[in-house]
Amino acid sequence: MYSAATESLIKQAREIKEDELQKFYGRVFKLLHSKDQGGDTVDSLQRLHLILSATKYSRELPSDLVMKLQTVLCSSCPEQLQVLSCSILREIFLSVHSLCSNVSQDSRTISYVASIALSQAGNKEEVMPLCHHLLKSLESRLSEGQMSKHTLPILSKMISVYPDILTDDQVNLVSRKMVDWLRYASMQQGASVSSGGFFSGPRTRQPAPLMELDGVVTGDFFTVLCVGQSYTEDQWMNMYAFSMIRSWLLTYDTGGTSNAESDDRSEVDSSVMSMVSATSSSSRLLPPKERLREKTFEYCQRLIEQSDRKALKKTDTELQKACIVESVSIMDIICGEDPSYVYRAFPCIKALYGRLNGDLAYSRTLIPIAQFYLNHSEMAAVDSEAVFRQLFGHCPTGQFNEPMLAFEFIQFCLLNASTLQARVTNYRHSFPNLLKFLAWNSPGLISEFVELLPSLLAPDTAIELLHTILDLPCLAAALDLQHRSACYQASDRTLWDQQGVKVAACLDAFRQPFYRGLFLYILRPEAGTGDTIDRHFIELLSLYIIGCRLRMLHEILADMADSPRVVRCAQVIPVLLHVYFNTVTQISDEKLMNQLMLVLLERSGLLYNIRTFHAEVQRVFSTHLQTLCKLHPSLIVDQSRELLDFVGSPSNIYSKEDFYTHVVWVIGEYLSVSYDTRCSVELITSFFESLEAVLFEITQVRQSASPPSFSPRLITVLMTTLAKLATRSQDLIPRVSLFLSKMRLFARSAPVTACYSEEDSEEIITRAHELINLLKLPNVAQFVLAPSAGGDGPRWHRDTNTSLPQSMRTISTLLHRHSSVLPT
Repeated sequence: MYSAATESLIKQAREIKEDELQKFYGRVFKLLHSKDQGGDTVDSLQRLHLILSATKYSRELPSDLVMKLQTVLCSSCPEQLQVLSCSILREIFLSVHSLCSNVSQDSRTISYVASIALSQAGNKEEVMPLCHHLLKSLESRLSEGQMSKHTLPILSKMISVYPDILTDDQVNLVSRKMVDWLRYASMQQGASVSSGGFFSGPRTRQPAPLMELDGVVTGDFFTVLCVGQSYTEDQWMNMYAFSMIRSWLLTYDTGGTSNAESDDRSEVDSSVMSMVSATSSSSRLLPPKERLREKTFEYCQRLIEQSDRKALKKTDTELQKACIVESVSIMDIICGEDPSYVYRAFPCIKALYGRLNGDLAYSRTLIPIAQFYLNHSEMAAVDSEAVFRQLFGHCPTGQFNEPMLAFEFIQFCLLNASTLQARVTNYRHSFPNLLKFLAWNSPGLISEFVELLPSLLAPDTAIELLHTILDLPCLAAALDLQHRSACYQASDRTLWDQQGVKVAACLDAFRQPFYRGLFLYILRPEAGTGDTIDRHFIELLSLYIIGCRLRMLHEILADMADSPRVVRCAQVIPVLLHVYFNTVTQISDEKLMNQLMLVLLERSGLLYNIRTFHAEVQRVFSTHLQTLCKLHPSLIVDQSRELLDFVGSPSNIYSKEDFYTHVVWVIGEYLSVSYDTRCSVELITSFFESLEAVLFEITQVRQSASPPSFSPRLITVLMTTLAKLATRSQDLIPRVSLFLSKMRLFARSAPVTACYSEEDSEEIITRAHELINLLKLPNVAQFVLAPSAGGDGPRWHRDTNTSLPQSMRTISTLLHRHSSVLPT
């Protein structure tokens, strides 16, 4: 993490002895008192900061040194010494109240003091003197450089930490000042000083008018989108005020309008009031909070109008986008506090959306516009379907590789998940597009998607969502190919070949029309559309063809399996699967559960070939298969044909042993008439014969047989399941007993002993012996191997018919435990 030299310095700073440290403190104190505070002073302060910050334990400085550092901080010494003094004081405990009580008018010093105070203050009383000082500086008219460009940022940070630090009068004071800065800043550029020549002194140029971003002279009031060579103090305050107005409104404008009857206004009254408040004369009569709201609204409208101008510089275009995002968000807050503004805002917002919705470069601006529609479209009776179709349909498709857009988009979905589910029809069908963000930005968005995924799950799309999650690494590979294909033309083979032989082959396949349907499916924008492998073909073709098409896709993308993006994407799939199954099992839909069982059996072997990916997914499948069958035991009978096909194929053992073992276990556990009355003797016999054939095949002892490649656990689970099924159809007991008696020969054979440990072989023999002894007493075996469905919640304390085993066990325990006190 650090270089060897850096590690050595940190170690020295941590291990410095106390006597050396005290001598060093004295040397620093002397250097700070000297008139020549040059390089030695700077080096010593840097070393002192390293000593204090290198350990997690707080060190105490001598009080005289602390006072001297505070003096340096508040003096007019070089800025480098002030910065180092500030950094050192932040590392120690000191009296914040006393530090804040003696603050100079210098804005730079105030900034340093504020950073110390806000990092160490334990409550608002400690920073109250600094707050009062800041408010006084806002009221007074100080000279250029003293006032107060730095005041608002400090005040903004302070109220974010202590929202209740300002009284109502102080809130009104700041609100009035912010109105003046936002609306009445000067319209001329700041005076600039230039040299008039080698022999002449400096001369002051005449102030020039401000310009719009397209080069036109500004004709309206000043905003952050007005440009000039230099700015006046009130113009700087205008910019600072706009930067903090959003947090200010959220903190101090939550009470709505001051008119107590405002909640009872009708829509007509609201529109009339909005027209009245639009006039300048009426706005001056409003209370400070409402007047700030009015002027802020006008400011945002002006910014939106300015954003339509063609900027001369690319950086100014980015500034326009940022101002659109901030303006629409502020207007949303204002409309939430005073609904009368909704009718004034919507024409502006609708025009803005109409101008931006076709331009992918402005995708980030659509998020606050969508938030505005989501919050206020019902009140204004405005149709918002087109906005959300554009947002969920086109933004992720064209901008999946923009990390900031991805984060803001998912945050928008998280913030409004319940509303989107209730009011936006295409929200739950948009998961193929939303998952593109995760496929491209897997490590950065996994925690957000863990929270978001349950809101995307609905009964009609649950199965397709599961397929999409499992195919997420394929989606990452396809997006990578799509991105590369857009960057490199097919005719430029040199650039293609520079990507590597494997990637170039995948790019060729991506461009071929024959595979177009597969890539259209993986890259589809919403659920239930496109050439879907699992929805369209499940109605037309067999499951075999579906598997072939998936395997074809995996073969096409095989060379991308080692891509870092694909590997990182595969690592998040198990986490998403746990969230998915924990959510879907709460849905009481038998049809869905049956489909889910089929998908587990089908997809356990149809996975993208990435290192460890198969094993991790099958482990998740195994865990949730047990939960699924426990909640819905009838699935074993409903899907008996598919389960018979699955467990009857020994090849499944070698490719997915863990999942196969769990399938065998749930068959033995839940294939019982106590769980489903449809469970017939014929069905039990069918499963018994299928499992018997598999166990016979894998345990045959031949001289030329290779060592078994499966675990002893599989053998014991198969034996136990056969014994369970035999107790439910007792005609099968002689067959299974005969089979189990041969297991000693298998366990002692040369290939097995060469592969299994002595403990493993002994476990197989012991299990077989225990099962044989149990099956000699069929009624006892049925009780032990096949407990009733109510075994998880026994009623031994109520039901006398089932109390005997528990009573016997309890008495036996008591007799053994208290044998010393029993009479002889």
